[in-house]
Amino acid sequence: MNELIIGELAKAAGVGVETVRYYQRTGLLETPQSQADDMIGRKTRRYDARHLRTLRFIRTSQAAGFTLKQIGELIELDASHDRVRARQLARAQIASIDDRIRQLQDARDALSRLERACSESDRGPCPILTAFEPKD
Repeated sequence: MNELIIGELAKAAGVGVETVRYYQRTGLLETPQSQADDMIGRKTRRYDARHLRTLRFIRTSQAAGFTLKQIGELIELDASHDRVRARQLARAQIASIDDRIRQLQDARDALSRLERACSESDRGPCPILTAFEPKD
């Protein structure tokens, strides 16, 4: 892979330039040294495949529900090869996802019951609407 400038890196990773800068400010993504660029007459930062891999890792970790703090720890664990801690973080995240799934299933079941109750009669207020009214 050729070295990329920040806009090219952001596009390749599917994020915005400001997202790349944010990850640099928070320490999740290494900021490369500026280099003289003869083509544009100023110094620019050049990013390589390692930066792109890290950005993609951050994005996929976020999609798995990890916080940026946890992702930072995962990045550090990658460098230290601490598989035990990585597994602990993964297990904790799996438990969190399982809990959210249970909550969503409970909410789905409750809404399904309300929908059935609403379809049973055309008289009176719809149970779906009354369920979400504030209780005074």
